[in-house]
Amino acid sequence: MHDAPTHAVESSPGTAADGKEPLAAGLKQRHLTMLGLGGVIGAGLFVGSGAGIAVAGPGIVLSYLIAGALAMLVMRMLGEMSAAMPASGAFSVHAERALGRWAGFSVGWLYWFLLVVVLAVEATGAAQIANGWAPAVPQWGWVLIFMIVFTLANLAAVKNFGEFEFWFATLKVTAIVLFLALSLLAVFGVLPDTEPVGLANLTGHGGFLPHGWSGVVSGVLAVVFAFGGLEVVTIAAAESDDPARAVGRAVRSAVWRILFFYVGSMLVIVTLLPWSSMQPGKSPYVAVLDSLGVPGAGQIMNIVVFVALLSALNANLYGSSRMIFSLAERGEAPRALLKVSGGGSPHSGGAESGGGVPRRAVLASVAFGFVSVLLNLKWPDSVFLYMLNAVGAVLLFVWGLIAVSQLRLRPRIAREAPEKLTLRMWGFPYLTWASLVAMGGVLILMLTDDTARPQLLWSAGATGLVLLVAGVRALRERRGRR
Repeated sequence: MHDAPTHAVESSPGTAADGKEPLAAGLKQRHLTMLGLGGVIGAGLFVGSGAGIAVAGPGIVLSYLIAGALAMLVMRMLGEMSAAMPASGAFSVHAERALGRWAGFSVGWLYWFLLVVVLAVEATGAAQIANGWAPAVPQWGWVLIFMIVFTLANLAAVKNFGEFEFWFATLKVTAIVLFLALSLLAVFGVLPDTEPVGLANLTGHGGFLPHGWSGVVSGVLAVVFAFGGLEVVTIAAAESDDPARAVGRAVRSAVWRILFFYVGSMLVIVTLLPWSSMQPGKSPYVAVLDSLGVPGAGQIMNIVVFVALLSALNANLYGSSRMIFSLAERGEAPRALLKVSGGGSPHSGGAESGGGVPRRAVLASVAFGFVSVLLNLKWPDSVFLYMLNAVGAVLLFVWGLIAVSQLRLRPRIAREAPEKLTLRMWGFPYLTWASLVAMGGVLILMLTDDTARPQLLWSAGATGLVLLVAGVRALRERRGRR
């Protein structure tokens, strides 16, 4: 146990005494770049975007612009801090430096809980698709296969995780690019048997904003959480050869391209098809491909969604293991989780001897992941639903603490080590404050929305419980020192 550090630019909590990350430096720039690009391209985009179109109509383009801009600002803040102070705990470490141990403890455990619960959704979704292809293997059998494969990949070496994510992300990005190219050809009537569609679907069927600005706002609520996952790239950057440079390049390349993929996809979808034909739960991508006469459109998109789910499962297992490892380094989780492969303890040179994988942290994360999967398979509408609701708004709480941390740390870094500010937040501090106001607005929207309100309340309860534990621990430490 230790007091919260008082200086912003000394060796980060969660790093070795020499300032170096004890984990292996096995990730290359291409891994981080593709992780940044593919980290948020998942089932939420390919399938979940249909719900956003249903409530916002063509105005979903504006909804994605607003939500994407917020995600970009958060990533810029996180990129600034991670480039100056790279650590496997990323924003948990930054929160501890900026606000104290209670903040690092709270955001670290909340994010870990978020990842291992969502992991169950991804494993179950991928198993349902695989079971449709090979019904001889039961759904639970596919879950077991996926969990074992990705556990072994994460136990072996960090470069295995990097390679899996590189090829998963490459497939997803390729699918998006091909979809955009094919759709644009159809929009301009270049494809055989097609005519230029013009603006009929954007201005007809109630106009561009059929439900007014309230529809756009509802669309933001429906799509903002699809941008979750970008944070993992700042966690992974700590295991690259040059963390400060790697995270800066990954953040710069990712945010603009992701916004292009998301907004570009939505724009061509609502241009090609009437928004009123979209159905929540049905992939608008499949609807477009079907309208263009692409054979087997449903199966093609099933493959893409399957890969997206496995990619997210892999990334969440990696991110959760590194987060709990970082918590253990700072005395906020059992110290038994500190053992790394190839060197025994985190400061014994495991990373340099070819190991550096926190295997116990991986096993702890996957163990809770297995529990979550079993709960999802056995009680999807009761026990697991409560767990899922408990993390429904956690991402916004994490983003909020990232913004507050950046407000506190930026002046310290600029004063004590300005050369470390290789990546700067735009318009500081005004855009940081604007981001916090926007997050508060989304939380208010969730409170007024009948569907989202349970998630907010359960998430607030889970957050309050973690904060209570953090407060009790701090009180005990004060009494111990006295």
